[in-house]
Amino acid sequence: MPTRDEALALLHEHTQSESLRKHAYAVEAAMRLYAARLGGDPDEWGLVGLLHDLDYEQYPQAPDHPTQAGEILRERGYPEDWIRAVLSHADYLGVPRETPMEQALFAVDELTGFIVAVALVRPTKSLMDVEVRSVRKKLKDKLFAAAVSREDIARGADALGVALDEHIATVIEAMQGIAEELGLTGA
Repeated sequence: MPTRDEALALLHEHTQSESLRKHAYAVEAAMRLYAARLGGDPDEWGLVGLLHDLDYEQYPQAPDHPTQAGEILRERGYPEDWIRAVLSHADYLGVPRETPMEQALFAVDELTGFIVAVALVRPTKSLMDVEVRSVRKKLKDKLFAAAVSREDIARGADALGVALDEHIATVIEAMQGIAEELGLTGA
């Protein structure tokens, strides 16, 4: 298994945007927490989360994203189940999400970005002030973070077999653990 330092170097090689890097860190943290709760390997799941969008900056359009990420990972000798998980997080590729790792990646991807948006509109700009009820309230506002698919967030929780509030709470908890790395410790 590649080390986190190796995966991080690969991410940084292909992703210059600080916001995309932070998204990768948030997904990594959520994947690690879900792995611990679902009996997966937190290091493995975390690295899949870290690398899932490594091609997005260069190839933001479907189907290039995440197909190019899969090719990059394959060329570097990354495990096929990791590549499959990365490919499965995009519905349009038609790769069914069969494993808990694949389901978790899909489930946390959109939600991490939404939670960042919720934190950024708080007066404190801190993840420590984000609560499940504030996320639920913003989910109802279709104009807030309009590009985020509410349907994907709900489908992700369903696929994991957890209530939406529990899913939101899990992802908030994971992200709060790396709030400093995400630059969301407060104004």
